[in-house]
Amino acid sequence: MVSPALKREAVDYIQDKHQVSERRACNLAGLWRSIQRYRSILSEPEGFRKRMLELASLRPRFGYPRIHILLRRDGFMVNKKRTYRIYREEELQVRRKRRKRVSAAPREAKPVPDRPHKRWSMDFVSDSLHNGRSIRVLNVIDDCTRVCVAMEVAHSISGERVGRTLDRAAAKYGWPESIVVDNGPEFTSKALDLWAWERGIQLHFITPGRPVENCFVESFNGKFRNECLGQSWFTSLDHARELNHDWRRDYNQVRPHQSLGHLTPEQYELSLSSGSPLRGSPAERLIPARPAGIGRINSQSQTCKVQ
Repeated sequence: MVSPALKREAVDYIQDKHQVSERRACNLAGLWRSIQRYRSILSEPEGFRKRMLELASLRPRFGYPRIHILLRRDGFMVNKKRTYRIYREEELQVRRKRRKRVSAAPREAKPVPDRPHKRWSMDFVSDSLHNGRSIRVLNVIDDCTRVCVAMEVAHSISGERVGRTLDRAAAKYGWPESIVVDNGPEFTSKALDLWAWERGIQLHFITPGRPVENCFVESFNGKFRNECLGQSWFTSLDHARELNHDWRRDYNQVRPHQSLGHLTPEQYELSLSSGSPLRGSPAERLIPARPAGIGRINSQSQTCKVQ
């Protein structure tokens, strides 16, 4: 089906090329003359297009839905369709490489914890500096609110350093009951196993080769790589730490999250009426003798999809 805009262009071309009347050109193009003569009288808010271009330049990996949310936060109360139309006129579309779809068994959503900071998830992301030297980023998020509770950047991160990073996060958010991890050497190390036992925290290991079982942090890693690592050029380790932690702050406090009703993770955490009861520190809790298997639980989690 040919759109009215293309038919208007066809009418103009026929008139210019063959010197015929508007009536004749509209008949040939199959367009009503009233549509050909229609001119929109709607005017966009002052500064709307300029602000959209500014947001698109600051956040080049945002599509028009998130741009629309940010514009509404700035006071531009416009229809989403108008935002999309101007977004297309300015050619701001984000090119995404789509993965080939393959047949898969039906998936069931992984249950979300009923309160904040009950269950965390963590995983590593790798990147490199301008000189080719590799760096690693440890990301830890809360499965309920999607808040990124910790982000550690270094050339190498051992099991002991993972524990210290989690201690700093727990000092602010409280101790989780469990943490979902993959089967990497840092997470299966004796140092992290001892750390989990001393604090009474269960480590849920996903099935090897099934990263979808750790879906919350895997979804976060995809956004992190797309919007931060893929858009940045790190000149040093300190530079990488600065940019990555700036992105983490923006993710927690500014970036709208689709699965949270377009709230930021911190806004969603505040909106939960039940609050976030913090668990006591290890010194305040009596640590019983270690039962068999505590600290190492192979979680046969169900697979899931994350928006």
